[in-house]
Amino acid sequence: MRLAKRVSDIGESATLAITSRAKSMVKEGIDVVSFAAGEPDFDTPDFIKQAAIKAINEGFTKYTPSSGMLELREAIAKKFKNDNNLDYSPAEIVVSNGAKHSLYNIFQAICEKGDEVLIPAPYWLSYPAMVNLAEAKNVFVNTDIKNNFKVTEKDLAARITNKTRCLILNSPSNPAGSLYGLDELKVIARLAVKHKFFVISDEIYEKLVYDNKPYVSIGSLGKDIHGLTITVNGVSKSYSMTGWRIGYAAGPIEVINAIAKAQSHATSNPCSISQKAALAGLEGDQKFIVDMRIEFQKRRDLMVSRLNKMKNISCIKPEGAFYVFCDISKFKQGSAKIASRLLEEAAVAVIPGEPFGADSFIRFSFATSVSAINKGLDRIEEWVNKSR
Repeated sequence: MRLAKRVSDIGESATLAITSRAKSMVKEGIDVVSFAAGEPDFDTPDFIKQAAIKAINEGFTKYTPSSGMLELREAIAKKFKNDNNLDYSPAEIVVSNGAKHSLYNIFQAICEKGDEVLIPAPYWLSYPAMVNLAEAKNVFVNTDIKNNFKVTEKDLAARITNKTRCLILNSPSNPAGSLYGLDELKVIARLAVKHKFFVISDEIYEKLVYDNKPYVSIGSLGKDIHGLTITVNGVSKSYSMTGWRIGYAAGPIEVINAIAKAQSHATSNPCSISQKAALAGLEGDQKFIVDMRIEFQKRRDLMVSRLNKMKNISCIKPEGAFYVFCDISKFKQGSAKIASRLLEEAAVAVIPGEPFGADSFIRFSFATSVSAINKGLDRIEEWVNKSR
């Protein structure tokens, strides 16, 4: 059967084999400890769930504006102002079916065939596929663990051409938990303004920043960079609402109008009930986020401390998100092989680094209980001591 080349060229997820095999093992009765999760293990706060139930009971089950209901976009604009010092009007915001959908929409709206998209590596594995679907070209900017996997001015400048359309900036990042500080963002902003390319700022892990470090949105650093920044966020990670599928993008009105037009023909509006739930999250008590962040930091410290004491494994302490990216280069085997061996020989599921652009690393998620972390790390330590 003939399929569109833009779709058939997309490779299968390298994580699929690991997660599929892990699920099969669990069904077989094997006690698998999973460090593969890409979502918080906390439940959605009850007051948010109650807002959704109320919406259903009141019959809020019809279409909303395709860009999202005005009340929600007003709440998002208020959040941007209060939390990020970003000035966006509701008209400059479009609500989509998750931040992933927002990102897909952005690439579709601003990229054409031949445009180049700068992607710091390691990167979230969906970025390259989205760029390919927009028929643009991925230009990977390699980073170094010595710089906490963050791009430098030299790294970035070397990859900029007259075809550069945008840079995707994920802070804190998946898979490494890298957080860009004020001075680092000023450098990136200066380059973007000089060369006139967009910065797509993926801020989905914004609320999960540790050690009391400040969070800075690049779009807040002046009028010029604000006009070139498209800020992406959502409720999935901050409010443990991954399945509710509400994300949003804010940026120049021309870009937002283009996204809204395309979305109106693709998915219509995001789920009306989820929009009401997201509104409750943004306007409600934020203590849940603080408590979750404190717990994640405790788990991070435990995982990093234990991993760094193991033979042939090393990692840096992530500054945000809920992942630890471990260097396994001393094993002299690819990340998919190590991940497969850990699953089959130790019953521990991790994600190989290869689909993130870093085959000498594996990704651990600490979005699981302390007891599960200790159990899984006990198994890995035993495996490491026996392995060759």
